Amino acid sequence: MTKILNGKIVSDQILAALKKEIATKKQKNNQVPGLAVILVGEDPASTVYVRMKKKRCGEIGIQSFEYKLPADTKEQKIIDLIKKLNHDPEVHGILLQVPLPPGLNEEKLLSLIDPAKDVDGFHPINVGNLLLGRACFKSCTPYGVCKILEHYQIPTKGKHVVILGRSNIVGKPLAAMLIQKDMNATVTICHSQTQNLKDLTKQADILIAAIGKPLFVTSDMVKKNAIVIDVGINRVEDKNDPRGYKIVGDVDYDNVLPKASAITPVPGGVGAMTIAMLMTNTVRALP
Repeated sequence: MTKILNGKIVSDQILAALKKEIATKKQKNNQVPGLAVILVGEDPASTVYVRMKKKRCGEIGIQSFEYKLPADTKEQKIIDLIKKLNHDPEVHGILLQVPLPPGLNEEKLLSLIDPAKDVDGFHPINVGNLLLGRACFKSCTPYGVCKILEHYQIPTKGKHVVILGRSNIVGKPLAAMLIQKDMNATVTICHSQTQNLKDLTKQADILIAAIGKPLFVTSDMVKKNAIVIDVGINRVEDKNDPRGYKIVGDVDYDNVLPKASAITPVPGGVGAMTIAMLMTNTVRALP
């Protein structure tokens, strides 16, 4: 029987432990972690995500600071805000919600965040330290993938992991995490220019889909008894759903399920982990 890798269960355990840790810190030092979130524009997905972050902060005792700016905000105003938050002693973590509206230099703005407050793990210094295997803030979604593998005691040592997607948010940092000596995986990254894709995915002991294409991974792309991790979250039309849409992953879950030895569902898999790891990084940012 295929094991369902439930990210919600893992996330709830992490958040419960963080809540106790924060309460202890508050009692000892009268200090709690502070997370500042900057949201520019009104991207629907980003707005929902920021609301969920704020809710989780409240539930476990993190102080939340929210900065909502209109889409036409001048870049200099965002620069000034980031610099102010870098020097605010009550703010231990800073998150600039991406994607940003057109006309704003995402790379430049992310690089202005103090690496010691970069709880999203996007600053070049943290990315570099991750690749070198040094202590750093790890990008939250791939960090969550690793925690799911750890929780369910899925061995990675010597295993062939194939990652579909080379984004700076998931694919690249996840590969960097998996090749470190604590995980010891052999990693192949596939992307839009990869030839003979199916031949590569069928070699995977652990197949990780992170390309943003709904139901892309089909049963014939998966080796028998492989572990399948679905990072994708896609909204597709569904006239039978009252909302007019449903959420699916990058994996054709129903057809791949019988072939995999373990698989993450969507929703309820990796998505549940991203905020939990953001909360983890924020607590770690408190001196």
